[in-house]
Amino acid sequence: MRWMLGVTLFVTVGALGTFWWQNGMVSIHFFIATTGAIVGAIMLTAALMGLVFLSSGSGHDEAIDDPFEDEVDR
Repeated sequence: MRWMLGVTLFVTVGALGTFWWQNGMVSIHFFIATTGAIVGAIMLTAALMGLVFLSSGSGHDEAIDDPFEDEVDR
């Protein structure tokens, strides 16, 4: 998560710098909202992907009881 926070901050600074370079200072509220959206989206994605790999690696995915296991043609 620390690594993804670093990537997130790098991407956020790059995006905000691009917005400022192309449009100038629009509004401080625009930059705050854009920062929140970028950081929130990337960090939520990183956390959910981490949970997917944790669930798969710890054996929780194989431990479930599949009620449709006998009905699937393989």
